[in-house]
Amino acid sequence: MESGLGSNRNERHWIFKDDSWFSQFRNGSNPWMARYAYALIFLVSNLLAWAVRDYGHNAFPEMEKLKNCQGGRGCLGAEGVLRVSLGCFAFCFVMFLSTAGNSRMYNCRDSWHSGWWSAKIGLWIALTVTSFLVPTFIVQIYGEIAHFGAGVFLLVQLVSVISFITWLNDCCQSEKTAERCHIHVMLLATAAYIICIFGIIMMYIWYAPEPSCLLNIFFITWTLVLLQLMTSASLHPKINSGFLTPGLMGLYVVFICWCAIRSEPAGESCNRKAEASNKTDWLTIILDQLCYI
Repeated sequence: MESGLGSNRNERHWIFKDDSWFSQFRNGSNPWMARYAYALIFLVSNLLAWAVRDYGHNAFPEMEKLKNCQGGRGCLGAEGVLRVSLGCFAFCFVMFLSTAGNSRMYNCRDSWHSGWWSAKIGLWIALTVTSFLVPTFIVQIYGEIAHFGAGVFLLVQLVSVISFITWLNDCCQSEKTAERCHIHVMLLATAAYIICIFGIIMMYIWYAPEPSCLLNIFFITWTLVLLQLMTSASLHPKINSGFLTPGLMGLYVVFICWCAIRSEPAGESCNRKAEASNKTDWLTIILDQLCYI
C-alpha cells in the first residue's frame, strides 16, 4: 500500500512539472507554483499601497467618509500604506500559523499552503479591507513594530542573496562548467563593477552635492570601502573566489545604500532627487518584487 501511495505521489509530482503554469494553478495544490502565486499577491499589495499613497484622494474618495480615516488622513497617503501592509502582514501571519511545523508533503496543511487559492485570495482581500477599519492607534503601533520587522527582512534578504551568489559562483567554478563559463563570468563581473562604480558616482552627485552632507558622504564612502574589502577578501589566496562574488554583492550593497539615501525627506537640501522620488516609481515596485521572490 505504501508503494502504491509513493507511486501516486511521484505521478502527481511529474504531472505538476509537465502541466502548464495556468493548469497547475487552476487544478489546486502545487508546491512548484506556490511561491509565484504568493509573489503575485505581494505584487498586488505593492500596487495597492502605491495607489493609496500617491492617488488615494482621487481614486478612493469614499474612504474619507470612514470614521477611522479622519477625513482621509488616517487611511490615505503614508497611513494608507501602513494599513495595506498590515493586511498583508496579517495574511502572511495566518498562513504561518496554519502551516508551521509541517514537514510532510501532500498532507492537508501542505494542500492548504500550495492550493486553495480562491479561499486564500478571499482571505487576503478580507484582511486588507479589515485593516482599513481598525483604529488609527493600532496602525501607528504596527508602524513602530514594522521598523524592526523591516530590519529582520533585510537580514533574511541578505542571507538569501549571499546564498544565491555563492551557489552561482560555485556552479561557474565547477570542473564541468569552469571552461565554458569563463568568458561569461568575466563579462558579468566586469558589468557588475562598472554599475557599482557608476552608481556610487551618481550617489555622490545626487545625494552629496555639498561638503555639509556628512551623513550621506559617510554612507556612500562606506559602500565604496565595503566593495574594496569584499574584493580583497575574495582574491585572497586562501579564498580565491574570483571577481564574480564581490561584484554581485557590490550591486546589492549599492542598491541598499541607494534605497536608504533616496528615502530622505523632500525638504533635505542634500537630496536633489527628492522631488523625483516623491512618487513611487515602477523600478522600486519591480525591485521589491524580485527581492520577495
